[in-house]
Amino acid sequence: MTEHASRLEAWFRDNEPDESIVPAATVVIVRDGADGIETLMLRKNSKLAFGGMWVFPGGRIDAEDMEGAPDAETAARRAAAREAVEEAGMAVVVEELAWFAHWTPPALAPRRFATWFFVGPAAADHVVTIDGGEIHDSDWMRPADALVRRDAGEVELAPPTWMTLRYMSDFAHVATLMADAHARDPEVYETTIVKGDDGLVAMWAGDAGYEAQDPSLPGPRHRLHMSRTTWTLDRTI
Repeated sequence: MTEHASRLEAWFRDNEPDESIVPAATVVIVRDGADGIETLMLRKNSKLAFGGMWVFPGGRIDAEDMEGAPDAETAARRAAAREAVEEAGMAVVVEELAWFAHWTPPALAPRRFATWFFVGPAAADHVVTIDGGEIHDSDWMRPADALVRRDAGEVELAPPTWMTLRYMSDFAHVATLMADAHARDPEVYETTIVKGDDGLVAMWAGDAGYEAQDPSLPGPRHRLHMSRTTWTLDRTI
């Protein structure tokens, strides 16, 4: 097993599950590059949750985000914008953010962050600033390139990050991505992870094997195959 595969499997394994779920928010910051959409990726300190992985700016929803908020979405938007500033020095306009997904990790994940995913355009005069503490590196990546780099073992990604990059790779411009994200109903993912014939398999509602946690069952597919080399999406629903 490669080091990458071993670390990924360890991320989903926990001998003493913690049933608490922490509400969190992530913001996918995008810009138009010379060769298409680019998104800001941050590499987490290896000592923290999701350590060493490349992620989007984000973190837990704090009390200050919820103060006076009329609903949970407003609090999540505030948290996403705050985390963009704290982790990357990037200001985003809360009203411009599009909520496109919500992710809940497997029951046995070491740290369970139930996360709102927003996408928003970078400011015209954006400058990325990281502190070298919680965040150790940053890069603007084309979504398709980030997926290729994962398969090459150059970057580590968690399934929600991979799925988000896969979604964005279908768009050539920020304007068309944002129009789609604003128009769609947010997709809700409650992940279950099982072992397949060639590595781990992430499954979601609608997949024939989801309820039984059995990837061999015939029927509709809504899953991510995470082999030791290539990750592939299998979705027929």
